[in-house]
Amino acid sequence: MRAVADTNVVVSAFLWGGVPKQLLGAARSQRLDLYTSAALIAELEEILARAKFEQRLGRAGSSVKQILSDYLILAKLVRVGEAPAIVHADPDDDQVLACATAARAELIVSGDRHLLELSEYQDIPIVTPTEALRRLPLR
Repeated sequence: MRAVADTNVVVSAFLWGGVPKQLLGAARSQRLDLYTSAALIAELEEILARAKFEQRLGRAGSSVKQILSDYLILAKLVRVGEAPAIVHADPDDDQVLACATAARAELIVSGDRHLLELSEYQDIPIVTPTEALRRLPLR
């Protein structure tokens, strides 16, 4: 299954674990094909570099550089065209939609209410991490 994980899901996976971390595990075991874009990687780097995550990175025994490297091993980078102007309340979310389209994703995984309220974009379901895990094939 081809999927794009919103940045909030990736941050949660690396810094807190839980269901988002299980999604990364599914990517490691090749039950899930994750895709990302340069814009989403830049957003991930910017968010992880915020002072409020400094202690959490330390507790996780990681660094921004290490997380970016680890994620780029799991997620395939796709070239994205111009992002659509769909999520007016949070235009950064449009990058997730653009990435999903470019990747021909079958699923967008997010914890962001603006995306979840859309429920789908161009026939691509937008679901929570828990729902994404439920939809994964058993292998």
